[in-house]
This record gives sequence, C-alpha cells and structure tokens, in this order.
Amino acid sequence: ETLQRIVSTLANKNDEIHNFIDMLNYTIKNVQINSSNVISELDEEFDGLYSILDEMKGTMANTIQQEESRKIQALQDQLSQCNNALESSEELLERAAQSLDIKDAAEFLKVEKVEQIVTMASAFRISLKPKVSDSMTHLMVDFALERRMLQALKFLPVPKAPEIDLPACLVADNCITVSWRMPEEDSRIDHFVLEYRKTNFDGLPRVKDEQHWELIDCIKATEYTLSGLKFDTKYINLRVQACNKAVAGEYSDPVTLETKAFVFSLDSTSSHLNLKVEDTYVEWDPTGGKGQEKIKGKENKSSDVLSPKRTSVGTRHPARGSRDRFTGESYTVLGDIAIESGQHYWEVRAQKDCKSYSMGVTYRNLGKFDQLGKTNSSWCIHINNWLQTTFSAKHNNKTKTLDAPVPDRIGVYCDFDGGQLAFYNANSKELLHTFRTRFTQPLLPGFMV
Repeated sequence: ETLQRIVSTLANKNDEIHNFIDMLNYTIKNVQINSSNVISELDEEFDGLYSILDEMKGTMANTIQQEESRKIQALQDQLSQCNNALESSEELLERAAQSLDIKDAAEFLKVEKVEQIVTMASAFRISLKPKVSDSMTHLMVDFALERRMLQALKFLPVPKAPEIDLPACLVADNCITVSWRMPEEDSRIDHFVLEYRKTNFDGLPRVKDEQHWELIDCIKATEYTLSGLKFDTKYINLRVQACNKAVAGEYSDPVTLETKAFVFSLDSTSSHLNLKVEDTYVEWDPTGGKGQEKIKGKENKSSDVLSPKRTSVGTRHPARGSRDRFTGESYTVLGDIAIESGQHYWEVRAQKDCKSYSMGVTYRNLGKFDQLGKTNSSWCIHINNWLQTTFSAKHNNKTKTLDAPVPDRIGVYCDFDGGQLAFYNANSKELLHTFRTRFTQPLLPGFMV
C-alpha cells in the first residue's frame, strides 16, 4: 500500500512535470511570435515617424520657397522702379545741361519749365531702402530639444502584473466578483483586461485539454463581476493584466475559484418510514422502511428527484439530526442543511407518475404529524394528480390555487434576508408564486410525497 501511494504520487508528479514542460514550450513559442510582432510594430512606428518627418520637411521647404519667391518679387519690383527713375533722371540731366549752355536771354526764359520738370523727377520720390531683407533665418528650425528627446527615448515601461485579492473575490449565485490591486501605484494605467475559463482542475491552469480564455476588455475599475455563468464545471481560472496607452503588462498569477454549487442532501434519519431516501432522491415506499432493501433495484414509483443547480451560500448549519421521525399522514423529509442567511436556489423534478407531492421550506420546529403548508412555520406549493390535477400554494393551512400548468421542473428561490420565497417554472423561468414574510428562524428545505 505504501509503495502504491508512492507510485501514485510519483505518477501525479510526472503528469505535473509533463504539463509544465508543455507550458514552457508553449511559452517559448509565444515569446518568439510576440518578439516578431513587436519588431514589426517597431518598424511601423519608425516608418510612421519617418513619414511624419518627411511630410514636415516638405511643408517647411515649401514655406521657405514661398517666402523666397515673395521677397524676390518685392525686390525685383523695387529694382524695376529704380531703373525707370534712373533712366528718367539721366534724360533730365542732359536737358538741364543743354539749358545751361543757352546764351540768349529770351531763350533762357524757357529754363524755368525745365526746372519744374527736374524738381518733379521720380528720383526725388523713390525710396532707397530695400522693401524686404535678405534674411531667411526666421524660417530656420531648431530640433535640438526634439533630438535630445529622441536620443533619450526608451521603451515604454510595461505595467506590472496585478495581484488578485483572493479573499475579496466572491462566488454567489451564478456570478463571480473578481477583485485585484496593483503592487505599486501606476498613474499610466489606462484599463484592465480580465480573462477566465472553465476547468475541472483545482491546481495551476493546464495547457492541454483546456477551454480557450474568454476575454473582458476595457475594465476601468479594479474589480469586475462575471454574471450569467453556468455552474456545469467545478472550477474557473481567472487572470488579469494592466494596460497603458501603448502596451499590456504581464498577466497576474492565475487563481482558481470553485464554482460548484452547494448541494444539500435529504436527511433520511428524520424522514417518514414510508419514504425511501437516497441522497437527493425520495420515493414513497408502501412496504415501510424495513422493505427498502428489497425494492432497491426495482423501477421507481411515485417519486421526487431533487436536482440542485446553483445556489449562493450564506451561513449554513447542519440540521438537527436527532429530531423525531415524521409519522402519520406527514410523508415528509427535510434537507440536511439549514439556511440562516443569503440567497439560495434549487430545483425539483418529479417523475411523471408521481401522484401527489409538495416542496418548500420550514422551520426546524415542524411537528412529526405536521404537513408542509398547514402550519404558520412552513411554506410550499402542492401538486395533486389523483383525479384531476390541482396546483396550489400553501401556508398556515391556507390554499391559493395557481393558474398555470404544472412544469416538469420547479425552481425554488429563497432570499432569507429579503424575506422572499419564490417558485418558478425552471424551464421557462416563469414566476409561479411568491411568499413574502420575515424569516425569524433557520429554514430547511422540505418535501412531501
């Protein structure tokens, strides 16, 4: 036996090593793929930077050329004006010199007109200052600061991996609330990414035979509630990563939360002797408790099958196992777990030939002759298929007929703190009936057949 245990332990260890080797190979492959992807993205970033610089260079060169053309045109216009004025002045000088050579007094009287013409010469009105300067330094650029920034450019720091706060995580009903924190303050975090997947293993996530990760992106807070889950597997893997504007960090160490619903059983020690009870199965047995062994292999008759699907677990305490057995006409069995808080849900399925049965909740003080729904401390719905089908809700010996077909599966929802007991068609989710009260004592699921 010792050797078998050692061999079994070693086999399990070998299996873990195989899984770890697969994970390492998978990680190596991902490192190669991710490195290639990052290099491609780096090329794209620099190509984009080159493209921007080329575009900026073209725009600036075009601006310089336009300024050059404007200045040259202004100076050429001014040069043309000066040439015209100079040509006109030279003609006037020649005429004035000729006038000075006139000796005849009468002829010289005409010099006054020449004087007026010379006085109005354009050379006296023209500006001898260039309209524009030849400086182009105002269009120069200084990339010294940008150059220093580019030279100091480093890879953007990768956000550290978040840490999942396992004690703060909550599994309730069909929801999981995941909470996490950063190991140190990081103001550049933009959002978080949560990934989850179902698994049947309670250890580290495995590479082989695992479902793919489901992704929730763009989470701004440091917690998230996953809803609408179906507890058809026992565990769920969770991991979180932090992202800044450009890069995602490493994933947190994955955690595994148990999502299997709390399943209660039936307390056979207190059931009526005419009931055959096995775990979550109860059958009316006319031979009494002594005949249970004889009919164990026979076809089930007039029986209920209890099928808990999911429940959020509040404070639960085992039912009192030493209570008196139900007797007389109270063909009753109770659940073995008491509910003192929280929200709980279970489903009940009856076989087609089941003639009469009830389901609900009761305080522990239900008497051994009492029937569900006929006391002020029990609530139930009752189905009777003897002559014609009747479907009713019962409490404190008061009956209310339910105007709905009897479903093959009935869901029971108990909100202890909210004082609500509701019954549903488990297939269509249609509400059948709701009791509202204030529960003052622990409740036990109750069944009658």
